[in-house]
Formats: sequence, C-alpha cells, structure tokens
Amino acid sequence: MEKIGCINRAGIRSVVMTTVSGKNIDEVPGIIDAVVAAGANVFAFARYCPTSGEKDTGIAPLRYRQLLADCDKKFKEYEAAGCTTYFNKKDHLWTLYEYETGAFTLDGVYEDGMIYGGCNCGNCHLTILPTGDVYACRRVQNSRVGNVFEDRLADVWVCQMEQYRDYARFAKCSKCELLAFCRGCPAVASGKSGDFYAADPQCWKEVI
Repeated sequence: MEKIGCINRAGIRSVVMTTVSGKNIDEVPGIIDAVVAAGANVFAFARYCPTSGEKDTGIAPLRYRQLLADCDKKFKEYEAAGCTTYFNKKDHLWTLYEYETGAFTLDGVYEDGMIYGGCNCGNCHLTILPTGDVYACRRVQNSRVGNVFEDRLADVWVCQMEQYRDYARFAKCSKCELLAFCRGCPAVASGKSGDFYAADPQCWKEVI
C-alpha cells in the first residue's frame, strides 16, 4: 500500500483489486478506506473462485448483497466528498443490485438474442498462457479451447468458443429478465459445481 504514492508519482495508474470470500468479507469496507487513504487511482473487487477442491466461498447470497449495499453507500459518500479514487463495480451482480435499487433500468430498445453486458466469456476475451494454451476464461480451469501454436485463433473464437455462448443453457439466468446484462459469474458457478451454466451461488434473485 505504501508504494501506491510512488506509482502515482511515476505517472502509472495504480489499481487495487481485492478478492472477496467468506474469510474476509467483513474487512472489505475497511480495505476501501485504506485504499482511498493511500490514494489509489482505481479500486475493485471480485469474488473468490474455488479452484483447489473446496466448493464454497462461504458467502450466503443475501450476505453478499449486503456487502454490495454497504460498498455502494461508501462509494457514494467518497464520491460526494470529491474522492479521486475510481470505484470499478467489476462483479456482474452489481447489475442485479442496481436493477433492484433503480440505478439500472431496462428502458430502451433491445434486440432479442443480443448480449449487452455481463460476463464477457465468449463475447470479448480469451486467456492465452505462456504455453500457448487458450482458455475461454482464466478462472475456469476446464475451459481450454485450443493452443495458439496449433490452432488458428480466429477458428478457436468462432468454433470452440461457441460452447460458451449457449445462453439458453444457463440454469437460472435464462429465466431472468437480466440475462442479456448480467449472468453473474459463471466461473464462480463452475468452481463450485463444475458446471459453467449452473446458477451463480451468490445470486440472491428468485426466478420462476
């Protein structure tokens, strides 16, 4: 944290990213205060994604929603005070929270079948490892879709990546009006159940 000032003076954008789990969720508001006090240019957080056999991040859905509410209040207070730290609402469940609070609406003209936001897997990113292995998502362990030394990247994007664009397969999100804008974090869902299309374990919305 003490190096943030040095980074800023060098003209490099300082970004602090926090991973949230059941172990540290109560500490997040204090982390925000510390980051602001240190003068970080950007702050964001994302949820811990199980990758080592453990299957639960230890966060109940409504407890996570409360974290978003607490952070939203703190972000607004800092912004109103002229704070220069930019608070990046990285987690896609922010969309659900802001939909419920009225900060995000579905007003406008939207085409059926189009994706406008939410998880970018299959939409605008890939992960390439030093070995050349290509993964659909850096946080989904079983998402290898090719290798840049063996496969044409454009073919990987058009063909192998199609398995991550079957939006009707989302067990919960496919029934939600926010399908085109949210979809939670499939990596967290996959980390818990092994199923990319399973319900996000921290999503608190009830869908029929």
